[in-house]
Amino acid sequence: MKKETKALLIKYLVCIGVALLITIIVFAIKVFFTDDIGVNIQVLSDGFFVSGILMTMIAGLLFVSGEGMFIGIGFVLRNVILTFIPMGRAKHERYSDYRDRKLGQLKKSSNSCILFTGLIFLAISFVFNIIWYYNFYNTVG
Repeated sequence: MKKETKALLIKYLVCIGVALLITIIVFAIKVFFTDDIGVNIQVLSDGFFVSGILMTMIAGLLFVSGEGMFIGIGFVLRNVILTFIPMGRAKHERYSDYRDRKLGQLKKSSNSCILFTGLIFLAISFVFNIIWYYNFYNTVG
């Protein structure tokens, strides 16, 4: 197996493992094993939804961060800290220089495995939600 393929497979396995761990935690919190199958399907849908939406949002934050969206916040926080350090203002640099330096340090990495894992878990949640809706919604029992 190629080195790149093996690394990608490990990335996907880690992402799936984290998402499954989040799903199992939600199952434990919501008490998955009950006597009612309708409740179990709702818990399945909730567990996969929570892990899917968290993974998708993390992928979005990583994308935005990789594009340099938070550089301005870092610049402001750095200057606030330097204000309280003696002789800290001597290390002051202009925002354009700071931004150029930080953009040069950014590494472009592909975090698509996090996004795809989140979307797959959201799709699984959607399937369980449809199953529950058509079989258990508005049933008199």
